[in-house]
Amino acid sequence: MQISSRFTIAVHALAYIDLFESQMRVTSAVLAQSIRVNPVIIRGVLSDLKAAGIVDARKGSGGTWLVRPLSAVTLYDVFAAVDPVGGASGSELFHFHENPAPQCVVGGNIHTALDDKLQAAQDAMEEQLRAVTLDTVVADLVGAARSRGQEVPEVGSAAA
Repeated sequence: MQISSRFTIAVHALAYIDLFESQMRVTSAVLAQSIRVNPVIIRGVLSDLKAAGIVDARKGSGGTWLVRPLSAVTLYDVFAAVDPVGGASGSELFHFHENPAPQCVVGGNIHTALDDKLQAAQDAMEEQLRAVTLDTVVADLVGAARSRGQEVPEVGSAAA
């Protein structure tokens, strides 16, 4: 099982925006330097976050900013915004192979034996993601950075 890196890229971007939007214009190029991916990928992720009402942006080098406080954004909100998997898109986390042989003892019964278990696993993961707001992620990030002796701006988004 693998969820695309767009999810963690989005969380990284939101944390960066929260910490630095009051000090600088946070552009896709700036985020790309921190996340170490192509700015085109960043722009796609930011576009999804904008569509979800989490950020806003000005085209060109106008920058990106939060429109909702991170205390009102859960990991699930981010996951649903940027990953094609998840409840918001109606997709399933576990993709079943297309054509199990219906006449086979295993192939004909694998869905019956496995579907509810996989759905329960997806439901549990989504519940955990809904329980965590991004302000707690940023607080943990700030704590980790400070414990390493790194200087960190004051926590708290302008959207708060």
